[in-house]
Amino acid sequence: MNTSILFAFITAFVVSFLLTPPVKKLAFKIGAVDVPKDNRRMHKKPTALLGGLAIFAGFLVAALIFVPIDKPFRGILLGSIVIIVMGIFDDIYALGAKLKLVIQIVAALFPVLSGVKIDIIAVPKFIDAYGYLDLKYFSVPLTILWIVAVTNAINLLDGLDGLACGVSSISSLTMLCIALLVGEPDIAYATAALTGACFGFLPYNFNPAKLFMGDTGALFLGFMLSTLSIQGLFKGYAVISLAVPFLILGMPLFDTAFAMLRRAKNHRPIMSPDRGHLHHRLVDAGLSQKQAVIAIYAVCAALCVIAVGLIWTGAVSLLAILIVMIAFTLFMTLIPRILNTDTKDESKKDENKKDENNRKGDAQSK
Repeated sequence: MNTSILFAFITAFVVSFLLTPPVKKLAFKIGAVDVPKDNRRMHKKPTALLGGLAIFAGFLVAALIFVPIDKPFRGILLGSIVIIVMGIFDDIYALGAKLKLVIQIVAALFPVLSGVKIDIIAVPKFIDAYGYLDLKYFSVPLTILWIVAVTNAINLLDGLDGLACGVSSISSLTMLCIALLVGEPDIAYATAALTGACFGFLPYNFNPAKLFMGDTGALFLGFMLSTLSIQGLFKGYAVISLAVPFLILGMPLFDTAFAMLRRAKNHRPIMSPDRGHLHHRLVDAGLSQKQAVIAIYAVCAALCVIAVGLIWTGAVSLLAILIVMIAFTLFMTLIPRILNTDTKDESKKDENKKDENNRKGDAQSK
């Protein structure tokens, strides 16, 4: 089995790597190009989008060869096709946020109606003697919420060269390791294909990026991570079933949560874009794009190592998880606040210098 999983990874890698240059040419031909027109965009010249098509192709070829196409996986594939089609139109025409949300919900229904659902979650034993809570009628809405949340979380993380694709690679690789540890071959093949497809695209996407994966890629990766996590993580790891996926996807989920809180606090639409994400603040604080990306990679990898450790040992320390989540929360709130303060201080200094220079100029003219 391990050899076949390696072949699945290699197949996806090769297809994704070879198809990326043609996809770049296609993007320029059909107008799927990101032109830097505001301060959220970190690139300086028009850059091709649509790189997610190469990732999707790499995954699809490997999946069709190595992954058993049962009813749940068929639903995942159908939903991913809806996401890819929406992503292509979004990269060309820039669809509205509300329309994209509706289409994401429709895409989520395909796996849900095929049996990809979060049926039970782990709870402390003072709530339930067996440590499980049957979601019953809440299963479908909570599953859709999870799929849509993770899909958008990866998309919102796509703000620096190689960031979203790299974080998705780390998360997918972690799911692959867990699938091997617990004996889930189907999930292992699928995550190997997803990881290989991401790795094949990264050489073109890492700073300085030759092209972006666009919403086509970011939404697809988020959708696949969310649905595969349901099949491979929510389906029976006892007490840690809820902790593990949140650790693996902690970075994009927390960044999205804080973005929503920040926008609500500033009385802005929750879906409106801004320049307040962690990666923006790290760059504004003086880090290069590569340094900011590597720093976020490191945090994501640390959370994923803890997730694998929980599976490996078979023991769960709720205190340890609590400490990790508190530390991560502090990192996501206090550090950006400090960095933002520093940035504001620097901008104030620049403004004071400009005012001083203007006063000197006025004095000289007089």
